[in-house]
Order: sequence, then C-alpha cells, then structure tokens
Amino acid sequence: MEKKWWHNNVIYQIYPKSFNDTTGNGIGDIQGIIEKLEYLCYLGVDILWLSPVYESPMKDNGYDISNYQKIDPVFGSMADMEQLIKEAKKHDIGIIMDLVINHTSDQHPWFLEAKKAKDNAYRDYYIWKDSPTDMESVFGGSAWTYDEVTDQHYFHLFAEEQPDLNWDNKAMRKDIYDMINWWLDKGIKGFRLDVIELIGKDIDKGVTSNGKRLHPRLQTLAKDTFNKYDAFTVGETWSASIDDARLYTDPKRKELSTIFQFEHITLNWDKTYNKFKTTPLDRKALKDVLYKWQKELPDDAWNSLFFNNHDLGRVTSRWGNDGRYNEKCAKAFATVLHMMKGIPFVYQGEEIAMTNVKYQHIDDYNDIEIHNRHREYVIEQQAMTQHEFLSQVYLNGRDNARTPMQWDKSNNGGFTTGTPWLRPNNNYLFINVDDNLKNKQSVFYHYQKLIKLRHSEDYGDTLVYGAFIPCETTYDNLFLFERHHKEKRLLIAVNLGESSVSFEWERNVDDIIVNTGNIDYFKSITLNAYDALVFSY
Repeated sequence: MEKKWWHNNVIYQIYPKSFNDTTGNGIGDIQGIIEKLEYLCYLGVDILWLSPVYESPMKDNGYDISNYQKIDPVFGSMADMEQLIKEAKKHDIGIIMDLVINHTSDQHPWFLEAKKAKDNAYRDYYIWKDSPTDMESVFGGSAWTYDEVTDQHYFHLFAEEQPDLNWDNKAMRKDIYDMINWWLDKGIKGFRLDVIELIGKDIDKGVTSNGKRLHPRLQTLAKDTFNKYDAFTVGETWSASIDDARLYTDPKRKELSTIFQFEHITLNWDKTYNKFKTTPLDRKALKDVLYKWQKELPDDAWNSLFFNNHDLGRVTSRWGNDGRYNEKCAKAFATVLHMMKGIPFVYQGEEIAMTNVKYQHIDDYNDIEIHNRHREYVIEQQAMTQHEFLSQVYLNGRDNARTPMQWDKSNNGGFTTGTPWLRPNNNYLFINVDDNLKNKQSVFYHYQKLIKLRHSEDYGDTLVYGAFIPCETTYDNLFLFERHHKEKRLLIAVNLGESSVSFEWERNVDDIIVNTGNIDYFKSITLNAYDALVFSY
C-alpha cells in the first residue's frame, strides 16, 4: 500500500458562521478562525475543513454559491482567507474548502446570464425543460421552477435558489476545473465535495445519485485538478454502499481520497419522512454497520469516521444521553470512532460535548430544510402534529449543529459581542471551552489524547494501518474489537449504553491507554454506563 500524507490526519470541521465572531455583527468570520488557531493546534488536529465562505445570498447558509472566487463580505476578504492559509501552515495545519459543484446560487453570474435567453452562451450550464417531470426537491416540493422570461423550467434538487449545473456541458466543466486549480494554487490542501454523487445524474431516466456517468466524470475531474496537486478529497455520498465506496476510493481509479457514507447515520430514519420521523437507535444495528465498513472496505481504500457534522444533530443528544451522562457519552462515542481505521472528523464543539438545542418556537430556527418540511408535513399534509415535528427537530434538525461555538461563560458563550445570527444553547454556562481547558479530565483532553494516539510512534501505525478484528459478545451495546499491526495489539472495549456489561480477559495487560471508568481489575472486566477502555497486550 502506498502511504499518503493524509492517512494519519485528523480533520476538524468549522462552520464559520457559528465559530468565532471578531466584528460584533453576530456572524463568525475568517479572522475568528485565525484567532483560534492556537486552540486548534493545542487540540492537535491536522486539517481544518471550512464550510462554505464563498460569496453567497445565504439561502442555504453558503451552500448556494454566487461566486466561487470571492469571499463573502460577512466572513471577510480574500486577503483574510490567504492569511488563514498562511497562518494555519505555520501551525502545521492545512485547509480544505467545502466545494459545491452540483449546483450554484440563482444569483451566480452564470445563471443570471442563462436566464436571459435560450440561446445565451451560459444557457446550457444549467438544466432546462419545457415540461417538468414529477421529481421532488430534497428540501420539499417540486425539483422544477418555472422561468417566465424563457418559458421553461429549470432543475434544482435542493432549494429553487440552487439551480443544478449541467455536467454534460464541456465549457461549464472547464470553468469548474479552472476554479478548483485556482484555489489549489493558493495553497489549500484539498476539498470536501458536497453531494458529489449527484453530478452523474440522468434526469430523463429519473436517476439522481450514482448515475452511469458519475465515475468517468470524477476520474476526469480528479485528473485535471486534484491529482496534479496530491490533494486530499472527501466526497459526500449519502447513498453509497460498500461496492460504491470501493469504486470511489480505489487508489488505482484515482477518483477520491475518501468518502462520507451515511449508512450508520440513517439507521433509524423513516423511509418516507427521513430524519423527521425516527425510532430509537438499535445499538446492535449501529455496531453491525460500523464493523461491516471496517471489515469489507479494502486495506488500500479509506473510510471517513464521523458521528457529527453541520447537517446532523449532536451525537450525545441524538443517540446518547446528553443529560446525566453527557461527558461520559461523548468520550465513549469518540473512543469507538477514533480507534477505528479511517480518517476521523471532529465537528466544532464535539470536543467539548456540545448538545442539541430546544427552541420552543419554529420561528427560532433558521434552517431552510426545517421550515420547508414544517410547511409540508405539518401545515399542508397534516402528516404530523407540531409537537411531533418539533420533537424530531430536537433530535435531528440541522440547526442543532449550527448554534454558536461555546467558548466561555460570558454573554453568548463568548461567540460574539453582538446579537448572534442563531441563538446560542443556554447550556454554554456549564459546557464551554474555558471550563474544559481547566479540567484535565474533560472531554477536550480526551479528544486530545485520542488524536495524539493516532500521531504517536507507539500506536499510530496500529490505528492507521492495523487490522480490525471484532470480538464476540452477547451485549448489543458493548463495542469490543481489536486492532493489530505487526507486534502491536490493542483491545478496545466501549459500553454505548446505560446498563453494565462484562467480559473475561485471560491475557496480560501491558499499557492502559484509555480508562474512563477507572477500572482497576483486568481479568473479569465490567463496564458501567458509557465506560471506555483501551489497552495494549
């Protein structure tokens, strides 16, 4: 296997709008990220993934880009971005950008031109039809919007303000490639590719994800851009199976470095209402899916490891107990994740066990998806009550991840001196960075330890390249597995439940690496609620 520079990296996702505001306008900015580089360096992460900071009308919080080569003034300037790249490099931290190339904003110059006339040079950069199909938008409603000027409908898999690009158009593809290379020339280390599985769509056949043209397009895209720079790329692929992942990440195919697959995330989602109608998480099902991806993805392919991101509720609230056991719960989920093979992703605030927020009124939420689905499911279809809908928003709504970062006990959690764009979670008074840094047993220091292990001379290769070996257990909530590499052996035992579990261990124990339950007897081992134990033998 050819070793890559990113194999042992840990990536920290920043949602810039909610990270750190230095201007007092209530919105996080690039200078706010620069201001916190020392903190991120202390945590130990290698790469920062920035959610979009490009120029945007912000209909979908920056995932509707109106200019790929400008920074939105709300975040700062291109000079700020260049400073961030330079300053991060001094801390041995790379930057990857969030790249949205399935669609643009309807305010992008390409689309403004395309709307002018059917024979406009940019018309074919987007997808138009005289008569719409019955395809639906991910955010609810039709995926087609009528344009009176040219008497045609344009296609958008997301909001109507996010028209899909036409990847059949050669000129459009070249403009995208040129833009990507322009960013890589600035010194960024790569990209997270938003909904990249959709660029092979075939509208006429009703195919959106994993179309026949997807992989050839990815190979050409990578050949003309990423692979010239040895860039790191991670693709967002909601529908990816193991077989799909083998294609995306096979080094010989030269498509993507790794992918986000969501099989574990959607385990308890409803087939019709998705995240807005869920059941309690089946721990065995979670274990089975995580283990399957560990065992069946080839050794030279790479998986992404995550429980949190900007689209998901916080893991301790969504799948754990964010009250009595919040800190232990956070450490337990983190231990499972960071002890597996792949690239671990840490979402801002995860390292201090931030939780979901419970706004009492739907108007307190900002997210376009929440509002569109509320209108559709509660008002129009009357498929669920307001209470039922909000109960699911409290678990899975995207704004749970987007509340301001909780730095300290000061007003608004130290995020801003102004009025925040989204109201902070009131628990910043006792869940914040400042308190975590003062307590050596905090969740922050647990994350720091896990990251150091992946970088360490003693155990780094075992965690990065070692074999994954699941252990038999009758407990659904006991995640028990080993990692082997050459002469190194690690046992990982984590209780992802509230009832205690036990197992026998007949061998010697050499080095206790993680022990959140203060376990002191290692022959018959009992793990109480959310205990995590890692040792070498």
